[in-house]
Amino acid sequence: MEIHIETVDTKKQLKDFVWFGINLYKDCAFAAPPLFFDDFSVLNKDSNPSARIMETKYFIARRNNKIVGRIAAIINPIANKHFNKAHARFGWFECVNDLTVAKALFESAENWARSKGMTHVQGPLGFTDFDQEGMVVEGFDQLATLVGKYNYPYLPELTEQCGYVKDTDWNEFQIALPERLPDNYYRSAAIVQEKYKVKAVTEKRKKVLVKKYGFKIFGLLNICYKELYNFSFLSEEQIAFYIKTYFSFFQTDLLSIVVDEQDEVVALGITMPSLSLALQKAKGKLFPTGWWHLLKALRKNDKVDMYLIAVHPKYQNKGLTSIVFTELFDVFRKRGFKVAETNAELEDNNKVMSLWTEFNPVRHKKRRCYIKQL
Repeated sequence: MEIHIETVDTKKQLKDFVWFGINLYKDCAFAAPPLFFDDFSVLNKDSNPSARIMETKYFIARRNNKIVGRIAAIINPIANKHFNKAHARFGWFECVNDLTVAKALFESAENWARSKGMTHVQGPLGFTDFDQEGMVVEGFDQLATLVGKYNYPYLPELTEQCGYVKDTDWNEFQIALPERLPDNYYRSAAIVQEKYKVKAVTEKRKKVLVKKYGFKIFGLLNICYKELYNFSFLSEEQIAFYIKTYFSFFQTDLLSIVVDEQDEVVALGITMPSLSLALQKAKGKLFPTGWWHLLKALRKNDKVDMYLIAVHPKYQNKGLTSIVFTELFDVFRKRGFKVAETNAELEDNNKVMSLWTEFNPVRHKKRRCYIKQL
């Protein structure tokens, strides 16, 4: 049957775009679909400055007036300028298991990118590194995380059949948490604090932390991640959006901030109780009961997600991670966490992956970014 491609031009269409990605996985045991208002807020130009800064075009595929697929096409001028490329991105790509639908969606995104003078299309990527990125290619029987989106096994197959090839991979690891960190971590933390005159922030009041360190945290990430794959520098407006988005649900005892004598953030660790099972139960809706499942997951959980870790280049390889680890792992023990899951880590980012060596990490997922020359 004929596939009809339409562009998303209204709020109603954008709602349909978001709900398709949620409902496609409503019966999947391994997916953790986002809350509707989270994805809608990210994709909406009225709320997300990244969507305004960048050129975008969203497409929906219909068959017999029923949505069977979606894709977002994005041009990030900040990343293109930084890496001297003319690349478009595709993101939020989902469809039924039908090559005809996949081809129609990719062709729409590619034609748009070509009309803008782009030479390649790569993805899945969002506007910035703080959106979900990559497509699962290994670990289809593993539960997704809040930031590590799940996809059905047929999706990478369709992507490759549409002419896309591997550009890079990310690895994700599971770690069985020890009852206590080895003593050398605590010795190292004490030595490092004295030698480099740094310290962990003890303030845990959220409003105070946001006011004093919110922009400094993202400033550190701009510095630490600038050479990582397709990183996009964040403006103050973008940072303000992410602070509002993420700090609203961060639990400050699971946030480790290390500062120098000038009170500048030089190291950071951000973790959160796993929300995966709660998101499954919420089915994209905060009400009437979604909020309760999320609240329970935040209060009582045996699994923690390690969102990110960063150390200022000036202090890398100087042991500052021992401060972050001792602070966080002590909280992990008190809260009864048994397992930790890392965020996706680039396959060539050996500095980060080496942090977990002593904990016998198990790589249980791999996600991929694809690329195609136009």
